[in-house]
Amino acid sequence: MIAPPTTDLQRIKAFFIPKFHQIAHFLMKQGIAVAGNLLYGLLCVRLLPVSDYAKFAVLYGFMGSLTVLLDMGSSSTLAPLVGAQIDNLPLIAGYIASVRRIVQKVYLVAAPIAGLLFALLLAKRHWGFWVVAQVIAVLLVTAWFARVSSSYGSVLILRRDRARYYRTQIIGSLGSLSLLLILWAVHGVNIYAAILLNLAQTIYLATAYHHRARQLLGVKAEHSPLMEKRIIRLATPNIPSVLFYAVQGQVTLMLITLFGQNTASIANVGALSRLSQMFLFLNQMNPILIEPFFARLPPARLKRTFLLSVAIIAICGSGFAALALLFPEAFLWLLGPHYSQLRIEVGLMILASVIYYIGGFIWVVNASRRFVFWWNTFGIIPFTVLVQGFFIWKLDLSTVRNVLILNIATASASLVMAVSCTVYGFVYGPQKMEPHPSEETSEPSEPLEEVANLIP
Repeated sequence: MIAPPTTDLQRIKAFFIPKFHQIAHFLMKQGIAVAGNLLYGLLCVRLLPVSDYAKFAVLYGFMGSLTVLLDMGSSSTLAPLVGAQIDNLPLIAGYIASVRRIVQKVYLVAAPIAGLLFALLLAKRHWGFWVVAQVIAVLLVTAWFARVSSSYGSVLILRRDRARYYRTQIIGSLGSLSLLLILWAVHGVNIYAAILLNLAQTIYLATAYHHRARQLLGVKAEHSPLMEKRIIRLATPNIPSVLFYAVQGQVTLMLITLFGQNTASIANVGALSRLSQMFLFLNQMNPILIEPFFARLPPARLKRTFLLSVAIIAICGSGFAALALLFPEAFLWLLGPHYSQLRIEVGLMILASVIYYIGGFIWVVNASRRFVFWWNTFGIIPFTVLVQGFFIWKLDLSTVRNVLILNIATASASLVMAVSCTVYGFVYGPQKMEPHPSEETSEPSEPLEEVANLIP
C-alpha cells in the first residue's frame, strides 16, 4: 500500500499534478473536437449565401434554447448528487434513468410549444410554409438527440472514461467537417447539406454515448420516484432562471430577427455568434472538469481555489476582449468578405462572450456546491428584465450594434447575480438534502485522505 504524502510539497504535487494531466488531456483531445466544429461553422459562414446562412443561424440559435429547456437543469444535478460515489453504479444508473424520465415528460410538453413559437418568430421573414416546416422538423429531432447525448455523456464523465468521451467527440467533429470539405470540393455545399451533416453528427454522438454508458454501468437502469424528487428538488430553484436564460441565451438573434431591417442583419449576428463559439471549448470544460472537481473539493480549499480560478479567467478574458476591440481584422478574416464591415461589432460580441463565460463558470461552481437558492432565482429575472428594459427604451434595436450592446448589459446582469449567489453560499452554506438510502455514508475523512480521493 502506497503511503500518503507527508510533506507540503508532496501534498501539492499529489493534488495538482493529476489535475494538470487532466487539463492537458482535455486541451489536446477536446481541443481537436471543438476546432473541428468551429471550422465547420466558419466554413458555413463563408460558403453559404447570406440569405441561407440567416436560416442556418436562426435554426441553431433557437435549437440552443430548446436544448436548455429540455434539460431544465436536471443534468447539472448529477455531479452534486453522486458526489464522490462514482463507483456506486446502481446509484448513477438510477439517477440517469430518472433524468431520462423527467426529460421525456418535458419534451412532450415543450416540443409542440417550441415549434409554434419558432413559426411565429419567423412569420415576419416570409420564408414560406415548407421552409419553416422543414426547419421545425430538424429543430425538434436535433434537440432531442442533443439531450440524449448530454445525459449519457455525463455517465462517461462521472466514470472518468474521458478517453472514450473525447474520441467520440473527435470522430463526430472531424467526420462532419470532412464530409463538408468533400461536398465543397465537388461544389455540393448548400443549406440542406450543412444542416443534415450537423444532424448526423448529433445522432452519432447520442448513439455512441448511450452504448458506452450502458457498458460502463453494467446494471439495469431503474428510475426511482425518490431520485426524481431529489433531482427536481435540486433543479427546481434554477428552473425559472433556466426558462428565462433559454431565451436570453439567444436574445441577440431573436431581437434582430424580430426588429432587424433585413435578412442580412440576421446573418451578421449569426456570423458574429460563430466567433463567440471560441468559448465553447472552455464552456465544455465546465461539466467535464470544473464541476466534478469543485463538487469533490474539500470545504477548506474551496474559497481559495474558487477565487484564484475566477481571477485567472477574468484576466485572460479581458486580454482576449481587448485584442478583439483593438485588432478586429484578425477575427473578420475568419468570417469572410461578406462580413468585413463589422469592425466594432466583433469587439462587442467577444466582450459579451467573455462576461457570459465568467458568469457561467461561477454558476457551474455554485451548482456543484449546491449554492442554489430561490431568492436568487426570483431576483435574477426582474433584475435582468429591468436592465434590458432600460436599454430597449434607449436603443434602436433594428441595428446589429445596438443589439450587441444590449447583449453586454444582459451578460453583466447575469454576472452580478451569479456573484451574489456565490457570496450567499459561502456565508450561509449550501442547500440541504436528505440522504438517499442507496448512498454510502462514512465518517469525515482526514485532510490527507481527502486530497488522495481527488486523484483519479
